[in-house]
Amino acid sequence: MSKKRYTLYLSRPLARKFDLVAQQRLGAKSALVEEALRASLEPQQCQGVEDAFARRLDVLNRAVATVARDVAIATETLALFVRYFLTISPPLPQSEQEPARLLGKERFQVFVAQVGRRLAQDHRLVSEVLETIAANEPDLFATASNDAPLRHRSAPRVASVSELKPNGTKSTPPSGDGHG
Repeated sequence: MSKKRYTLYLSRPLARKFDLVAQQRLGAKSALVEEALRASLEPQQCQGVEDAFARRLDVLNRAVATVARDVAIATETLALFVRYFLTISPPLPQSEQEPARLLGKERFQVFVAQVGRRLAQDHRLVSEVLETIAANEPDLFATASNDAPLRHRSAPRVASVSELKPNGTKSTPPSGDGHG
């Protein structure tokens, strides 16, 4: 096979690196340039490149799937909480609204501080919840994506407002079995 001669100009730092690599390869500068050009112009012929890209894409795909799952869990959790909260929250009389706003602002500041601490520790509540579910009910995520299979389960009883003590803890339920 005949070869064509080229004259190339390289920057000094690149020329030094090129000379160093050529010395390590026993002076085969033409072969080094040809190999580099082939890798650049015909990447599918470079051994292992596609495999490396495939492995990296696999890792990225799993990471994106994990993020998507976490976002879906967080979104659904927030939506269910907001629906529940709006359903059970009675409107306050005008005279109680300002003290409630002040208390809400105080509670929100505590909440933001807790979120900040958890993010700083890189310890996520979602992870805790998923670990707890996996340990206590490993087949829960194997059910259908809607909540129809969960409807047959007996839901835990939620304390009514009248059953809560002033500090927010639950008082003794009105009936003996805890399902008033």
